[in-house]
Amino acid sequence: MISKSTIDQVFETARVEEVIGDFVQLKKAGSNFKGLSPFSDERSPSFMVSPVKQIWKDFSSGKGGTVVSFLMEHEHFTYPEAIKYLAKKYNIEIEETEQSDEEKVQANEKESMYLVSEFASKYFQKVLYKTDKGQAIGLSYFKERGFTDETIKKFHLGYALDEWQAFTDEALKQGYNIDYLEKTGLTIVKEEKRFDRFKGRVMFPIHSMSGRVLGFGGRILITDKKAAKYLNSPESDIYHKSKILYGIYHAKQSIAKEDNCYLVEGYTDVIQFHQKGIKNVVSSSGTALTSDQIRLINRLTKNITVLFDGDAAGIRASLRGIDLILEQGMNVKVCTFPEAEDPDSFAKQNTFEELTLYLEENAKDFIAYKASLLMEDAKNDPVKKAGLIRDMVNSISKIPDRIQKEIYVQECARIMDISEEVLFSTLAQIGKKEFQDANKAYKEEQKAFDVIQRKTPTKKVDVQYELERKIIEILLLYGNKTEDFEDLVLKETEKGELTLEPVIHHAKVFEKIYLDLQEDEMEFTNENFRELYYTIIDTLNQNPDFAIENFVNSVNEQMANEITTILMNDEKYQLSNWESKNIFPKSKTHGIPQLVNETILSLRCFLIDQKVSEFKQDTQDPEKQNKTLLEDVLNYSNLKMLLSRKLNRVL
Repeated sequence: MISKSTIDQVFETARVEEVIGDFVQLKKAGSNFKGLSPFSDERSPSFMVSPVKQIWKDFSSGKGGTVVSFLMEHEHFTYPEAIKYLAKKYNIEIEETEQSDEEKVQANEKESMYLVSEFASKYFQKVLYKTDKGQAIGLSYFKERGFTDETIKKFHLGYALDEWQAFTDEALKQGYNIDYLEKTGLTIVKEEKRFDRFKGRVMFPIHSMSGRVLGFGGRILITDKKAAKYLNSPESDIYHKSKILYGIYHAKQSIAKEDNCYLVEGYTDVIQFHQKGIKNVVSSSGTALTSDQIRLINRLTKNITVLFDGDAAGIRASLRGIDLILEQGMNVKVCTFPEAEDPDSFAKQNTFEELTLYLEENAKDFIAYKASLLMEDAKNDPVKKAGLIRDMVNSISKIPDRIQKEIYVQECARIMDISEEVLFSTLAQIGKKEFQDANKAYKEEQKAFDVIQRKTPTKKVDVQYELERKIIEILLLYGNKTEDFEDLVLKETEKGELTLEPVIHHAKVFEKIYLDLQEDEMEFTNENFRELYYTIIDTLNQNPDFAIENFVNSVNEQMANEITTILMNDEKYQLSNWESKNIFPKSKTHGIPQLVNETILSLRCFLIDQKVSEFKQDTQDPEKQNKTLLEDVLNYSNLKMLLSRKLNRVL
C-alpha cells in the first residue's frame, strides 16, 4: 500500500488543470477552464475545471470530483494506480507499505490484464536489445527504417522471438496467469497447447492516452503469403481497436499546443514524423476511421490534417471515411505526397524544415480537394459529373455548421462550374430525405406503443432538498468566514410589552448555522446531506485553516462527487464584464450574513408550512381536539408571519 505521506504529497503537488489538460483541451473561462466532455459526445463544452478549488465537473454526464477521481473515471485506474501516475508525473518518490494477501486477491481482472501487457512490452524490449536474434533481426530492421535508439526506446519497440512458446514460457515462469495471457491475446490456447501470437514479429505497443499498454501491433519480417503482414491484439476488456489511436500518448500535448492533428495510416509513419520533430501525429492503426477515434482527437483540437500516400486508389478509398470527421463538426484538410511516397519515406528523406514547409503548402481544404480530385475522373462525362455533384453535396450535408455549409457550397460551385442554386436545392433534398427517413423510423418505433398518451406531470421542486443543499453550499464556500449576524431578540419595553429588537453578534458562518439548526432541532432529511453536514462541521471545528481542495481529497468518492456538483453549480454561470460599462455588481461574498439568515429562515418557514398541513389533516379526525389544533395552527401562523417580516416577504 502507498503511504499516507506520499498520498498527501501527491494531492498537494498535483494541479487538476495540468493533469486534465493532458486529456482534454481546456480553454480559460473566467477563473475556471472549460472543455468538451471526455465522457460523452457533445459539441458545446460543458466540462468545467476549477483551479482554485482543485475540482472538476462534467455537466453532460453528471460526473465530477478530484484529480484522482478523473483518472479513475477516464483511464479506469484503481486508486493506487492514479496516485502512482500522479507521483510519476510530478517526480514524487513513492513510499509503500507491504500489501496483504487479501488486498492482492482483490486486484481486479482489468488490472491483471494491464500488468500482463506491461510485462509483455518490457519483455519484447529486452529481447530486442539483450538477445543475439533480437539485435540481428529486430533491431537491424528498425535501424534500416531509420529509427534511432532514442526513438526505439521512446516508443517501447520490441521483438518477439521466432519460437512457438518463448514469451508464454517466460511469462508463466514470472508468475503471470495463463488466463490473462489468453484474454489479452498474447497467447493462443488450444486444448493443451499454447502458442505465442506474435512470434517472429517486431512489436509496436499501443498505449492509452495516459501511457498504459493496451495491446500490440506486430509486423512479420519474412515473406509468408499465409501470414498477415501486420497483426493486432484481439479485442479485450482493455483493448478496443475502434476507440484508440496509435501515438496518442506521445502526441496529445503537441496536438493541443499546435491546435492541429496529423492523421496517418501506419505505425512507422507516426514514429518517423515524431523523430523528425513533428509530434502532433497519430494513426488509426490501419483500420477504417471510427467516430470514437475522431472524438478522441476532438477533445484536443478541432483541426485534422489527413496525410495520404501517393497511391490514387488508396486516396479514393479513404475519402469515403472522412465524412465522419465532418459530421463531428471538425475542420479537415488533406495533404498528399508525391507518387510512390508515403509519410514514412517522405519524412525520412527530408529535413524538419522541408517537411513542415511541404505540409503547410500542400495541405488543402478537404471539400475543395475532393472536388478537384473527382473532377479529373468526370472530365466531360455529364453522368459522372452529376454523380460527383451528388457525392460532394452529400459530404457537405454532414457538416453541422450552416455558415460552413454555405461557404463550401460556394467553393464547390466555383470548382465544378455549376450554379449555387442547384447545389443548395440538392442539399435541401438530402436534408428533407434524411428528415423523412428519421421521422418514418420514429413513427414505426412508436406504433408498438401507440396507447393513450398521458401528459407528463410537471415535476415539483423539492423545496427542502434545495434549502438543505444551499446550507451545504454555504458551509463549503464560506463556513470558516467570520461575519456580523443580525438576530431578533425578544425584549420587554418600558410599558411591559414584548418586542423584537435587532442584536448584532460576531461569529463564524458554520457556528451560526450549527447553533440555529440546533436551537430549532432541525434535521436534514436527505441522508447524503446529513452525513456531509456533520463531516463539514467536524472538520471546521478541528481545522481553523479549512480549505476546500484539501477537504475534497479527504472524503470518500461518493461524497467528493456530491461536493463537486454543489460547488461547480455555483461556478457554472459567469457574470458578463459589466465593469467595462461602469456597472459594478456586488461580489458573491458581499452579503454572506444575509444569505445565511435567509436560507435558515426559509427552511423554518417551509417546516412551519409542513407542520400546519399536518394539523389541517388532523382536524378532519373526529377523535382529536380541534380547538387545541386550531390554537397550534394560529401560533405557527403568527410565527411564520414574524419570520416573513424578517425575510421582507408579504404573506
